[in-house]
Amino acid sequence: MHRLFVALRPPPAIRDALADVMDGIAGARWQDDDQLHVTLRFIGAVDRPMAEDVAAALGAIQASAPTVAISGVGRFGQRGRTEALWAGIVPPEPLAALHRKVDQALVRVGLEPERRAYLPHVTLARIARGLQLEPEVEASLARHASLTSEPFAVHHLVLYESHLGRSGASYEPIARWPLD
Repeated sequence: MHRLFVALRPPPAIRDALADVMDGIAGARWQDDDQLHVTLRFIGAVDRPMAEDVAAALGAIQASAPTVAISGVGRFGQRGRTEALWAGIVPPEPLAALHRKVDQALVRVGLEPERRAYLPHVTLARIARGLQLEPEVEASLARHASLTSEPFAVHHLVLYESHLGRSGASYEPIARWPLD
């Protein structure tokens, strides 16, 4: 089985700027450069024939390269516990439109449609269950609330395979297609 997702990779200068804000929370599992991306659609575990269908469907997508910027930070969590920290992406509309195209292409090859609301972001850190880091999280969010970047274009749609391990996930780009 192949655990797949579709994403956009920010340019090196943007990834460097994000790396500069990834500190200040002991115990957080900060993303490394290879993990910094904007997910368009999580696919999950599929067999090889479906992975090949997914790649063919993604290769047929025609879309313009979106121009976006980093804006602010936030968190995902449940029951008052932070699970992940992220940097926001603005404007969301170009990525939401690309997300819809990707989702429609994947539904045509037999995958279920995405049910969650789409919020474009770059995950910066994950917080393990059982860690009580809310004071540090609050301080980090306040410290980096004004995080912004210059606008940047993202020129490729990338299909990644996620490999889960003891120290977290590693992401392997397995195909990419130009956006023009």
